[in-house]
Amino acid sequence: MLTVKPRFQTFDDYLSYNDNSDKLYELFNGELIEVPPESGYNVQIANRLFLIFALMLGSDRVRGHGLELEVRGEPKNRYPDLTIIRQEHIEQLSKRNTIRLSMEPPLLVVEVVSPVRIQRDRDYIAKRMQYQDCGIPEYWIVDPQTQTILVLELSGDSYTEVGSFTGEDLVVSSRFRELNLRVSQVCDRLRL
Repeated sequence: MLTVKPRFQTFDDYLSYNDNSDKLYELFNGELIEVPPESGYNVQIANRLFLIFALMLGSDRVRGHGLELEVRGEPKNRYPDLTIIRQEHIEQLSKRNTIRLSMEPPLLVVEVVSPVRIQRDRDYIAKRMQYQDCGIPEYWIVDPQTQTILVLELSGDSYTEVGSFTGEDLVVSSRFRELNLRVSQVCDRLRL
């Protein structure tokens, strides 16, 4: 039996599609590309951050890997490892866990870098450009291989580096000043 892959002319067409599965897809040049599952190591790091932010902000404002962001360029959507949403997003996301370009951007997006070179470049270059273009005020790149957290802050139309933190460094965030987080709490391999 021949299976025809659906093609989408617009992001709205894609949003109305349902294949009755739990799979996540990125929309690339009108075609669906299945998003592979995250490594267990990356999931543990994202879970640690989820717990820290949930205790600080409440669990409703912290979203894991299933939150979808509409972005400009290709692909048309991304699934960050962790997203801190605005209060108004809670109601807006009640039917579909997708932040559209027409909505206010989330406050923070966190990506946990995978070891494969192409995925590293995607987090450090492609996603950085897309998130900055969406006006997301803060973007963190957590790199388990180097055990660093790079904090980027939107200044005008582009991200500037707040700092690259490692080991026992406290992570500095102008948006979340009450955060008391050491890189080792998130990246320490002995905890994994």
